[in-house]
Amino acid sequence: MARKALIVTAAFALVAFGWVAGRSQAPAPDFELVVNSPEGETVIQCVGGCKLVWAERGINPNAQPLSEFKYRCGGRERCSSGKVAGWIGH
Repeated sequence: MARKALIVTAAFALVAFGWVAGRSQAPAPDFELVVNSPEGETVIQCVGGCKLVWAERGINPNAQPLSEFKYRCGGRERCSSGKVAGWIGH
């Protein structure tokens, strides 16, 4: 009886560990865009069923995906590209 209890406890612990490890990973984006904008403000907008996150320096796991955000370029003729990651909403 003690052996069965130990097996059930070990199985539960392994499932719980797998669940925690899986939840702690940020999901990979479904697509990425590179934005090259002129001086001034550029609006990046997702029109249907997707969310966007600024990802130039990597994806921040705490970032909240949005349907729209603004990319501002100032002081030059053109800005270097900026990377945007996106997820398709289900």
